[in-house]
Amino acid sequence: MQLLLQTFQTLGKKSVHIALVGNPNSGKSSLFNALTGLNQKVGNFPGVTVDKKTGSLWLDDQQQAELIDLPGTYSLYPRRADEWVAYKVLMGADPDIQTDVVLLVADASNLKRNLLFCSQIIDLKIPVVMALTMNDIAAKKNINIDISGLEAELGIPVVAVNPRKNKGIGNLKKILQQVARIHAATHTRDFIDTKKLAPEAIHGVQQLVPQLSDYASVHYLINHEQFPLNNTLQAAIEQVEIDHKFNPTKTQAEEIMQRYHRIRQIMQQNVVEPGPLEKKLFTDKLDNLLLHRTWGYIILLTVLFLLFQSIFWLARFPMDGIEWSFQQASSWLGNVLPQAWWSDLFINGIVAGLSGILVFVPQIMILFGLITLLEDTGYMARISFLSDKLMRKVGLNGKSVMPMISGFACAVPAIMSTRNIENRKERLLTILITPLMSCSARLPVYTILISLVIDDKYYFGFLSLQGLVMMGLYLLGTTMALIVSYVMKWFVKIQEKSFFILELPVYRAPRWKNAAITMVEKARIFVTDAGKVIMVISLLLWFLSNYGPDHRISKLEDKYAALMQQMPAQKDSLQKHLSTEKLQNSYAGILGKTIEPVIAPLGYDWKIGIALITSFAAREVFVGTMATLYSVEESDNSSLREKLQSARHPDGRPVYTLAAALSLMVFYVLAMQCMSTLAVVKRETKSWKWPVFQFTYMTILAYSMSFLVYHLF
Repeated sequence: MQLLLQTFQTLGKKSVHIALVGNPNSGKSSLFNALTGLNQKVGNFPGVTVDKKTGSLWLDDQQQAELIDLPGTYSLYPRRADEWVAYKVLMGADPDIQTDVVLLVADASNLKRNLLFCSQIIDLKIPVVMALTMNDIAAKKNINIDISGLEAELGIPVVAVNPRKNKGIGNLKKILQQVARIHAATHTRDFIDTKKLAPEAIHGVQQLVPQLSDYASVHYLINHEQFPLNNTLQAAIEQVEIDHKFNPTKTQAEEIMQRYHRIRQIMQQNVVEPGPLEKKLFTDKLDNLLLHRTWGYIILLTVLFLLFQSIFWLARFPMDGIEWSFQQASSWLGNVLPQAWWSDLFINGIVAGLSGILVFVPQIMILFGLITLLEDTGYMARISFLSDKLMRKVGLNGKSVMPMISGFACAVPAIMSTRNIENRKERLLTILITPLMSCSARLPVYTILISLVIDDKYYFGFLSLQGLVMMGLYLLGTTMALIVSYVMKWFVKIQEKSFFILELPVYRAPRWKNAAITMVEKARIFVTDAGKVIMVISLLLWFLSNYGPDHRISKLEDKYAALMQQMPAQKDSLQKHLSTEKLQNSYAGILGKTIEPVIAPLGYDWKIGIALITSFAAREVFVGTMATLYSVEESDNSSLREKLQSARHPDGRPVYTLAAALSLMVFYVLAMQCMSTLAVVKRETKSWKWPVFQFTYMTILAYSMSFLVYHLF
């Protein structure tokens, strides 16, 4: 007994690895957030561009656990890249991810469909706990589940939880800890008699790999080529298939029929469901309005309009506060620090770069928060459904809408999410047009330019002109994406049938905690990831803007030293002219002047040219670049907006006129200004052909449209 206790104590100190699995829309993400809170990190699974979401939690005061959120899947027969990731982990075929316990999430309001996946995992003979979610929706549908009877039939622990209200979470942690300590499958009997599906072939595989369960052996017969096995074992399993005439299609069909036969029996004994003539749920009634062929589209446009209006309404005060704080900090530092190169670097390089990052955090948090609320309520899936008819006309389908909408946040994960589109042609077209959707990195550019040239006035007391222009930019990107897709569908020669099957989740009240976690996480990613790039480029720009060829700088300094001796009364004015000319003759100035003839027809000066080059690293670098360039040239403590408003061409014309600003905004809507996006397109298409084509067509499109806008206005 003492030895057993010591073993338990040793296990208690070791971190438990839990795999979170379940059908899509079963409440998996909600449970992950409830268990881990802010202790999350996102990366990629080794070798594939599929999001890997992990988090840590404490099962009790001493036992820590690592939770890995596997991609949602309906069964152990994968089709998409993300389903293969979940499949290999569950089959123990992923050498980088080992699991002690499987936490399976099942939707109580749709239990029959969820039990198929559950039954397959049970037959793999791995430790599993079922978390039963959506119990409140099941109650509204008059569905009653005998949980103890369900436990007895399945042979696994079943815990009712409500992640939104944090109910049942403590009990779930307790059960997980108990199962992890035993570290053995609690179910000893098979859900179905798998052995009868192909007895000789299963026996043959188990002689080669003795530790496999009957059901795992079936999967080795079907998918052994996908598992990390040596060539000898691969050939031996292949021979077993041939010797016993194993038919994978017939075996799979027979298995699914047997599983559903058993599931029907379990449902009859343990689940009371209402008759088919029961009244419709509120969800169904709401869908009649929100998916209406006329009202549905009007409501959709209204929702999108309010989304973009809110970015200005809600973010104005915190942005003004951050901007004011940095002005005060720069002024105070300018008075306290001595005149030296390092203090100039600190104020005009580091502090100016930081202000270009932090001032846009409120808008990015609000945008992501509102998108999360739309996803949470179930409305995002309806947008896909509404858009399918339009999408098909341009060569896409309704599933393309989710990556495109995700592109409003960031093109990189949006392009990665196109793996949900089974049709290869539609997936490629979606990848090629998604960067035209205005991502959050463009938001700082739009914001600063709109505030410069668009009046802050309201129509009917609530319609903001600035918000309307912002929405117009997003609609321009979306419209151009659809036009480009329509044109390209005639040139992409991939013939494949397309199907659009989408499960509409029920409407739910938004989870403010979940939105808050997302907002904090996205702000952190923006500040740390984009912020690093902005800071490095800000410091590099400070150097390039302060230094130039020695002969040029020396000549200028001698010239102005002589002028200051001749006209001491105009020393301040001459000092300002010296700063301007030194900037023009710096390395940055030489670079900008070199490309100025190419961009002058668009209404841009050489400083904007430098910003176009630097923002190829990340679009939001544009603002940091301008902040650094104008801070180097002008030592006063006015805001970046005020500096841009006073910017002039050599002939005295304002740089940022309505025409020039609109031209620049259109350029940023349509141009490929992101190295990361090109890199992920290469990874997803496994070829440099498509990213090169994408960069070329987007640059030509952006230049042409900007030229047109500038000369029209």
